[in-house]
Amino acid sequence: MGYILANPNPRKRNTGDCSVRAVAIATDQNWNDAFTSMAFQGLLLSDMPSANYVFGEYLESQGFKLHLIPDTCPTCYTIRDFCKEYPKGRYVVGTGTHVVAVIDGDYYDAYDSGDMKPLYFWRKEGAANE
Repeated sequence: MGYILANPNPRKRNTGDCSVRAVAIATDQNWNDAFTSMAFQGLLLSDMPSANYVFGEYLESQGFKLHLIPDTCPTCYTIRDFCKEYPKGRYVVGTGTHVVAVIDGDYYDAYDSGDMKPLYFWRKEGAANE
């Protein structure tokens, strides 16, 4: 379990597109397809694709379900801890300022975000994750 360098952005940028990168990785799409799908969802909702509820509605349409992380230790629980607690399944984890994909206990990102504090996660529902 650990960090895996992953940046599906076609130009390898990592500024302002973390939600697109995370959604692309978690849904097994390329960056362009994830961006287009999220942009269309944003158009329907008249908001930016990176808004939590916009990409959240897209993830819901892809079989993901939203879960909040209990506030038992908001300064000590990290994305690394999340990976240890959830070693199986596909997730999109949000910190409030960043979004990262987690698959089977590894977190995929353009940089090592393992020390960030997660607030919520979207989990791909289904037999493989239970």
